[in-house]
Amino acid sequence: MAKQKPKKMKKGAPLMSLHDLFIVKLCELYDVETMITKAIPKMVKSAENEDLQQLLEEHLEETEVQIERLDEVFEKLGEPVKSKKSASIKGMITDAEVMMKMKGEPTVKDAAIIAAAQAVEHYEIACYGTVVTWAELMEHDEVAELLEETLNEEKMADEKLTALAEDIINAEAMGEDDTEEEEGEGE
Repeated sequence: MAKQKPKKMKKGAPLMSLHDLFIVKLCELYDVETMITKAIPKMVKSAENEDLQQLLEEHLEETEVQIERLDEVFEKLGEPVKSKKSASIKGMITDAEVMMKMKGEPTVKDAAIIAAAQAVEHYEIACYGTVVTWAELMEHDEVAELLEETLNEEKMADEKLTALAEDIINAEAMGEDDTEEEEGEGE
């Protein structure tokens, strides 16, 4: 399937039906995924922890597939691929970029990168959950399946980020090399 260059969605398009709202949200998600593909390489470059770098690189590859999946969704709906700016993600990415430019301990900055990435994941989970529900309601079954595949990937990315933060990064950011050993010292 040839990748279409997304057109910008016209401002002030009327919302006359759930289908109209569905398309608007899909256009926003297209922008979200596109912005994320530009932000992740900066996060990888700023990250100190190799596991975090690898996790981000893997999610970048996944995000590129998710954009292709959105192209397929638009095709199945008979709609042109459009993009609608997402102020929410733009703000989250800007906040992440500010933190990455700050001076400080690398492990603390890694914790900040995880926090920023999880904020984006949580937003995506909410948005994809919504469009999956709408697609099912409107009986766009194939579209719902495609969107649910992305929703599941976003949930898995969030779980991986949580595990990395809880198992390694947060303790390192606190300066704790061996949290289990320290926990046992007070007994």
